[in-house]
Amino acid sequence: MKAKSIKGKSTEEIKSAVADSMADGFQPTMAIVFLSVAQDRKAVCSLLDEADIAVFGSTTNGEFIDQETESGTVAILLLDMKKEHFRIHSAEFQNKNYRETSKSIALKAKEDFKKVAFLLAVSNAATDGEEVLLGLQEIAGEQVNAFGGAAGDDYAFEETWVFTKGWESNHGMVCLALDEEKVSVSGIATCGWKAMGTEKTVTKSEGNHVFTIDNEPALDITTKYGGLENITPDNKDLILELAANFPLQLQRAKGDPVMRPGLVVDWSDHSFFTSGTVPQGSKIRFSLPPDWDVMEKVVKGVQNLKETKMPEADALVVFSCGGRILSFGPMMNAEIEGVKEVWNVPMAGMFSNAELGRMAGGNLEMHNLTTCCVALKEK
Repeated sequence: MKAKSIKGKSTEEIKSAVADSMADGFQPTMAIVFLSVAQDRKAVCSLLDEADIAVFGSTTNGEFIDQETESGTVAILLLDMKKEHFRIHSAEFQNKNYRETSKSIALKAKEDFKKVAFLLAVSNAATDGEEVLLGLQEIAGEQVNAFGGAAGDDYAFEETWVFTKGWESNHGMVCLALDEEKVSVSGIATCGWKAMGTEKTVTKSEGNHVFTIDNEPALDITTKYGGLENITPDNKDLILELAANFPLQLQRAKGDPVMRPGLVVDWSDHSFFTSGTVPQGSKIRFSLPPDWDVMEKVVKGVQNLKETKMPEADALVVFSCGGRILSFGPMMNAEIEGVKEVWNVPMAGMFSNAELGRMAGGNLEMHNLTTCCVALKEK
């Protein structure tokens, strides 16, 4: 399979880039499209459709095709994968039926492919990504390869979108189903945030609402360990500081911890809502602010993936948490460059609101402050 990555700041630039990519006879059949909500996604879909190119698309908090991160632009990975080796499915969520929706997509995919892998994107901040993954897993098996991210909207936290030809949704999912007997898919989700202090117990929680940790209000104990000050509703930077630098690390029986940053504070009792479920009685640790080691761990994780599972790749897709670039700033380019150099193949990536995938030795889960890398190779 041949792949090419292109980018542009407007639909016209993308139109020109697509034409240039095909000038040597390259005939892409599929486009993985990551773009800003400020871009005209319908126009981009239309021009790709005119070239008979299928679309898997998501809005972002930033996008890239190499080590230079962009915002407000369009990044596209073009692939000439055989059409019989993939299908694109999409669906709108109704009444929080996340698992049932993904199960229905997985059932359709299994009709086409005996062994199937998934690349997916979901929209709407309320979407439970873990339920989506569990639905795919229920049909395709516990060890299914499924990776993706939650759409962004340039950090506005208002309305996110996923899309494909003739369809878009601000509360749905788009899914690229791949015939794994014909296309090798291998990925890893890596975080790297270091833990501090001893394990603590979540003494009261409901879903993603964490009330108390070791019988102290969740906000109070977290900010105490983080050394944060001015803990008031007037401090508009508090949540950003908590989410980007001091997430909870939810301990798992197997695999690496899962990051659960606080995103919304309930000031009436100093509890907070996290990005995903934190079961009552579960064990957590607090985090240290990130440093270079965090990025090095991601690159080493991808290098290990190449050495142990995927020696060669045709293309690379990356879902990286928008919180990482808030934490690292321009240093984020070093992580992306390191990941790119592992296989040195065409790549496209997005900064997401959440990441979906499997950490080394872990289960399929929804993550935050994590980088999820997916390598593809047509057999």
